[in-house]
Amino acid sequence: QVLVLESGGGLVQAGGSLRLSCTASGRTFGGYAWGWFRQAPGKERDFLASIDWSGDATYADSVKGRFTISRGDVVNTVYLQLNNLKPEDTAVYYCAVAVDVATIRRGFGSWGQGTQVTVSS
Repeated sequence: QVLVLESGGGLVQAGGSLRLSCTASGRTFGGYAWGWFRQAPGKERDFLASIDWSGDATYADSVKGRFTISRGDVVNTVYLQLNNLKPEDTAVYYCAVAVDVATIRRGFGSWGQGTQVTVSS
């Protein structure tokens, strides 16, 4: 069974930065794709970024230039660097891992429980 765990969330002032981490266990993830999403209260879950097995990254327009997804030095870890944070970035941030990006974008794969990011004005 795959277990996905996000960490790194917290409270930060507008303009600040955070780095979220996502670690998966239960199998080898070298050929897998990863994605980050977020969900604010009363809103739908939104796609933020994905990275495939080759390292190609894709971003939502709303975060392009501010957020960066990257793989860790080990194959079971991915990061999301959040820069120039805004109050509207406040949400629970979720990580997902799957065989490919398309599977993640459809909402499938293995998901974590999320980590809260709160940006104060």
